[in-house]
This record gives sequence, structure tokens and C-alpha cells, in this order.
Amino acid sequence: MSLYTQTKGQGPDLVLLHGWGMNGDVWESIVPSLAKNHRVSAVDLPGHGRSVDDLGNYNLKNLAEQVMEVTPPDATLLGWSMGGLVATQLALDNPGTINALVLVSSAPKFVRDDSWPDGVEAEVLDGFAGDLREDYSNIVKRFIAIQSMGSDNPREEQRILRDRVFRHGDPPIAALEGGLKILHNADLRSRLAEIKIPVLLLTGEHDSLFRKQAAKKTQSLISSSKLVVIKGAGHAPFLSHEQEFLKELNNFLVEVVGSNN
Repeated sequence: MSLYTQTKGQGPDLVLLHGWGMNGDVWESIVPSLAKNHRVSAVDLPGHGRSVDDLGNYNLKNLAEQVMEVTPPDATLLGWSMGGLVATQLALDNPGTINALVLVSSAPKFVRDDSWPDGVEAEVLDGFAGDLREDYSNIVKRFIAIQSMGSDNPREEQRILRDRVFRHGDPPIAALEGGLKILHNADLRSRLAEIKIPVLLLTGEHDSLFRKQAAKKTQSLISSSKLVVIKGAGHAPFLSHEQEFLKELNNFLVEVVGSNN
């Protein structure tokens, strides 16, 4: 299965990976700016948007393998939320092929336990999974509402995300269920020390899914990482605080490209 990809611009490759239940259209407001200096590819993850062919075995490693097939050599990967997990898995499984990582509101482990007290309660994801087959559209909308919690502009964020997630029809339930299992079970903490490429961690000050303390702990596990917390933002800082997000991202990209010249 070849993943649907939208590509714009010229220059160093930048690949964008969206979060659970979404599609590549979530990036459309920032792509024009990024495409001025980069070749930007927005990917629809398996089972999302326009990548709705045979899903196969829906797990994190398989998703990373499929994304690797459409990722140019020496690209920078930018992953939001679950997309960040996919980007991290891809970088770990393919050392030497990725130039840099940008992880937006993305934890190496999302679910809370004694070793990760700042994660999300497992019951939240379990509740979504239990209700998916009865009213999946409402579940996706509820998840969108949680993502905008704490943001300065929650209603506008929800409106934009709702518009873009359902723009290409309803996501297959199997993909949504598989994605929730990934968010529930994934734990990449033990491997983060393997990452040696530059990493930018971008998160919102009021993110309820990737809290500041979890972001700080993630930074401590990746020696080559830099953490930027965007004030006033929730889980989707590229929507609520576009200019601040682009400033931090572009500064990092200039450093990364410059280090390779």
C-alpha cells in the first residue's frame, strides 16, 4: 500500500505526520510558509484521510515501515501526537537515514502509570475504544475537544480540526481502534538514548495529553534534544499559535540544515 502524500515546495525534505484520527490536511495552514524553503510532504497515515487501502497488521512498527517507503533520504521528520510516535519508531529502526526529528506534543509513552505519572489515564483511551463502534464520529469529536483543552483558542481549534478530519469521509474504525491501541501500549523510553540526530520537542504550555513534566522527562532521555514550550497553547500549537510555532520550527530547521553544509 502506497500512502497518500501531498508535496509542495523545493529544498531540503520535511515530512509531516499527523495525529490519531486526522489526516495530512491538518497542516495546510503552515505548509505554504514551510514550502518557501523546503520540499514539504504531508502524509496520510494508514487508515486515515486518503490512505484507506488494506490496513494489514496495524501496529507502530508497521506504520513506521509504511511511512519509511514514502520518506526521501535525509529528510527531517515532523510528527504530531501519534505521528510523533511513528516518526520516533522510524528513526530508531532506520538509523542514519533521517536528518532530524521534530516531535510536536508527542510522548514516548502516553498512558500514565507509576513510572510515568504525567501521562494520560488509561481509562480515557479505553472509554474511546469501547464506544468507537457505536458512535465513532462523536468519539473523534470528543478527542478533538480534549486536544484543545487549555488552549487560548479552543473553539477555533476544534472547528478547524473537525472540518479537516472528516473532509475525506469517515476514517475506518479498524484504523481508529489500532491507533488507540498504539497510544495505549507504546513505550519507547528505553530506546530514546539511541537517538543521536538533532531533536526538537515542541509542546503547548497547557497540553493535557503531553504535560510539561512529561515533556521535560522526554528531553532528559534524548541527549540531542531541545525542548520548547509554547505559552498559551494546548495540544495543537501549530493551529492556536501558528506564528510562534513556525518561528521555533524554522529556527531549528536552519540550524539542522546549516550543520550539514
